[in-house]
Amino acid sequence: MKEQIVEWTKFLGSVALLVFTINTVAFASFHIPSESMVPTLEVGDRVVVTKMSYGYSKHSVPFGLAPGLPTQSGRVFGSLPERGEIVVFKHTKSTTTLIKRVIGLPGDQIQMKAGQLYLNGVAVPREEITEFMFTDAHGLTRQATEYIETLPNGVEHKILEITNDGPLDDTPQFTVPEGHLFMMGDNRDMSADSRLIRSLGMVPVENLIGRAQIISFSLAKCGKTNPEICSGRRFLTSLR
Repeated sequence: MKEQIVEWTKFLGSVALLVFTINTVAFASFHIPSESMVPTLEVGDRVVVTKMSYGYSKHSVPFGLAPGLPTQSGRVFGSLPERGEIVVFKHTKSTTTLIKRVIGLPGDQIQMKAGQLYLNGVAVPREEITEFMFTDAHGLTRQATEYIETLPNGVEHKILEITNDGPLDDTPQFTVPEGHLFMMGDNRDMSADSRLIRSLGMVPVENLIGRAQIISFSLAKCGKTNPEICSGRRFLTSLR
């Protein structure tokens, strides 16, 4: 009887270790706390992040268990994201975890002119779709114009512009340094991103945690301003 208990204890311990490894080293779950990625992501969405997508660093290994990883660009088995991928990463000046879209790779030049994104001196095409209503963090209903933006590698994604004359709609030209990425939110006028050099700025590749792959489920409130959430389309939904 005692031997059976020992064997069961070892088995359950092995299962627990396997589950822990899968959920902390291979994958992670991230809760969307703000409206900076609307319309792609709503407040309350829960997304699944694959940590193996870009390799590992001290930020992607749980509990800081690997502070001395022998890395290239701060990562083991590292690779760069592609433009347009949605990534989860550590803030450059705090311990906060953020989620944004990769817009600029090392060497790219980024600039905003009257709300239009310019990449390496060329305006990134955007096609107006419709007017979009959403609720901000203060419970206020906002109206914005929804566009489809097409990046140079062919990735299409939706963005929102409340105005083309906001504080971040006209910027100097930024050059992305080696080993860094330029991040932006899809809700362009309500995203504190790499355009704010003194706040976030360019994000080191080392700070990447992983790629956001799917919305597993959503706890966002259903309502007139968010009818698509109630339609079931935000359950096991692939991200792009």
